Amino acid sequence: MLLGPAAPDSSADGHVDDAVQGVRHDTFTVDFHLADSPGTVFGAFADTPVRRRWFKLPGRQVSYDHDFTVNGGETASSVFTVAGAAPERLAYSSRYLDIVSGSRIVYTYTARVDDLPRWVSLVTVELRPEADGTRLRWTEQAAFLTPSASPDDDLPHLRGATRLRLNGLAAALRPT
Repeated sequence: MLLGPAAPDSSADGHVDDAVQGVRHDTFTVDFHLADSPGTVFGAFADTPVRRRWFKLPGRQVSYDHDFTVNGGETASSVFTVAGAAPERLAYSSRYLDIVSGSRIVYTYTARVDDLPRWVSLVTVELRPEADGTRLRWTEQAAFLTPSASPDDDLPHLRGATRLRLNGLAAALRPT
């Protein structure tokens, strides 16, 4: 049996309810070179104290928990303040779906701002050995559920935040 396209939900007067925003889907990939071995880079994801050095939400940290196992995950929350604006409550919650030691991590996460789910993502992190370190490939498939005031900036913001986080990863791997 073939199904045709779904009909829009209509109210009694025949008008489509446009109060609910559509979900926008975007995908991006970031390739990043690290001078360390894949095992060392993988360890920076798995080892909670090392991960805390590079994975942080902006603002004042309120809570953090990390369980690096399949079906485990990570939760973090913070309060972000900017002069002249109301503080934002940020929350992150993830679940690890696939972990292959030294080579691959697949997980989902939800990002919330002031208790609204802004986006959910599926992330695949692949680690490949290179002669002088590791090639990390980060592929993220995002579903933007609640657009910001500037929806065209949502994907560039997410991609930029990912690059900043990976710069933090590289810094966390340097000897202290």
